[in-house]
Amino acid sequence: MNQKHSISVALKMIFFFLILSSTFPTASGQGLPVSAPEKIGLSSERLSRIDTVLNQYVKEGKLPGAVAMVIRHGKVGYFKSFGLKDIEGKKAMTNDAMFRIASMTKAITSVAVMTLYEEGYFLLTDPVSKYIPEFKNSKVVKRSPTSDSIILVPAKSEITIRELLNHTSGITYGSALQGRYYREAGMTVGLLPTEGTIGEMIKKLGTLPLVSQPGEEFNYGMSVDVLGYLIEVVSGMPFDEYMRKHVFEPLNMQDTYFSLPPEKFSRLATLYLMGRDGKLGKVTKYFPYPKPQNYFSGGAGLVSTASDYARFAQMLLNKGELDGKRLLSRKTVELMTTNSIGDIFIFTSFAHNGIMGDKFGLGFGIRSERGLFDELESLGTFGWDGAFYTRFWVDPKEDLIGIFMSQVDSNWSETLIGKYKNLVYQAISD
Repeated sequence: MNQKHSISVALKMIFFFLILSSTFPTASGQGLPVSAPEKIGLSSERLSRIDTVLNQYVKEGKLPGAVAMVIRHGKVGYFKSFGLKDIEGKKAMTNDAMFRIASMTKAITSVAVMTLYEEGYFLLTDPVSKYIPEFKNSKVVKRSPTSDSIILVPAKSEITIRELLNHTSGITYGSALQGRYYREAGMTVGLLPTEGTIGEMIKKLGTLPLVSQPGEEFNYGMSVDVLGYLIEVVSGMPFDEYMRKHVFEPLNMQDTYFSLPPEKFSRLATLYLMGRDGKLGKVTKYFPYPKPQNYFSGGAGLVSTASDYARFAQMLLNKGELDGKRLLSRKTVELMTTNSIGDIFIFTSFAHNGIMGDKFGLGFGIRSERGLFDELESLGTFGWDGAFYTRFWVDPKEDLIGIFMSQVDSNWSETLIGKYKNLVYQAISD
């Protein structure tokens, strides 16, 4: 009788742990341990305010769905999904949903570049033209001081690899002065179906005028796409293959792709756009596509999950190491997360009015100053976001990572993503 009772209890315990392990499949399955919030200095009661706000946004039709994740002291203390992955199909959002992360790709590409830097392939002060000759003898577009015409003047210096990493290269996404040149050349950032390769596009970009003298202004744009091609040139490997071998595999990022495998398309969250009528409408023109692409955008081309991006962010918080594998040295991460633009401020429409920092490192916006656009984050916090309403940040002082994933095109007039950040910080209990 006692033996039968013991077996029964053991079976119940196994069943219980099987259920428990399925609660956080993507977090534990990919190596970030899960913790009760209180054990890592977070308040469960206060974290529930995130639920209230996100559920309200979904209910009001301002958001199709979202995944929110909070990591502290290396453990996942909050990981929930809200709303729908696909409104028309009435598919619930799930923690393992896949998202077009757009410009959050830039941080990953920047890290990949720095792995080559650490191997001695180049210096940050090297001119880009040393590796991509099309960037030799650049011109800068200006408005004539004597008329309304546009003129081209020689660049005072060549673009360096550092200036690509910190967006002071003079390359944009096609500003007012550059717009005609970019349109005529067929510049694309890789969010739409694109013929050819990143190498072909970047070689054309190298012949186009800059919007400012290298090193003099912060101008957000295709600089990191250039870095993607630079990786191909110096490594001798296709960009997507280099990323897979040197970033995704070492970090066990099993759900991050330029070309999404067909068997994972069902996990991709549908992209929406808020119409003038205040309703969300499906957007189908953007990547990924059933047909594989050969154009890999280092600035915007990845699809990923909250769990995968958490592993990347935790590596940065750990000063370059995760699960015993070192991707970057401590010194390199320190360099990348330190102001590299001096007195220049990153106040641009793409930087969302200082929300993601007042300074820029080598791949990340950085909060360096109090009293300007800061809210509850610590000084030294770094991160970035994506055009389709995604964001991540790393706060070394609080040993904290925040991740927000949704899919709403051009949703930056909405302040939810900023509110989410504050909702995370107000839940810190120690």
